[in-house]
Amino acid sequence: MSALVQFADVGFAYPRPERSREGGFSLTGVSFTIEPGEVFGVIGPNSAGKTTLLRLLTRVVSAAHGEVRLNGRPIARLPHAELARQIAVVPQDAPRPFPFTVEQLVLMGRYPHGPGRFFETEDDRALAAAAMDATGVRHLAPLPLEQLSGGERQRAMLARALAQEPRLLVLDEPTSHLDLRYQAETAAIIRRVNTERGMTVLLVSHDLNLAAEVCDRLLLLASGRLARLGPPAEVLRREMLEAVFGCAVVVELNPATGRPVVQVAWPEGGGVRR
Repeated sequence: MSALVQFADVGFAYPRPERSREGGFSLTGVSFTIEPGEVFGVIGPNSAGKTTLLRLLTRVVSAAHGEVRLNGRPIARLPHAELARQIAVVPQDAPRPFPFTVEQLVLMGRYPHGPGRFFETEDDRALAAAAMDATGVRHLAPLPLEQLSGGERQRAMLARALAQEPRLLVLDEPTSHLDLRYQAETAAIIRRVNTERGMTVLLVSHDLNLAAEVCDRLLLLASGRLARLGPPAEVLRREMLEAVFGCAVVVELNPATGRPVVQVAWPEGGGVRR
């Protein structure tokens, strides 16, 4: 089985800001694959290149060298509508103001499958309803998005992506503004859409423990370069994390799952904090 996504020696650089003596951020020689059916995590500190990697994958920016392929085809040659049918992105939050109901938002996920249509079909509505059921927001369908809590809004955005029926679901910091309950629910949804629908998931997150629990493999970025790639237990090692993040950490195993748990070791007797 061939890789669903392939980055082959990809490089990209932002232009140097005016009147700056330093060059802009660059991504250098990044190579990896995302296999069909896996949950693949991208982690790293601020300015490591996580957002740039997503922009390259969704063709917001183009690689300066190397190539990004989707299902064996260079994404530079894919029509935008086809790329939208293949990849669905769940951003950190919906833009505001956003004067639509939850149902209207979710139905927007069907647009790449009929860009010339003005109205949704019954099949579109059925798929949207199934997506809302899968994320637990069916009862919120008639409500304006602005009336929802952060967790409810995030699940509505996820429902829109599922209605899109993509091959690759991209989650950009899906729990960054959520409380513990919604973090747990989001993790459960990620597992469910992966196992029940066989959907490939790309998770980009600052939450190392969420990534450790739900991902099959992790890619650790540092200063625009690939620092480590492999299963969570191989990537989330104390020496590597301390070198990349620049702080002392403690890495233990979750007794229930056997997955790594990363905690910050605070200085001057401050103890350990997750």
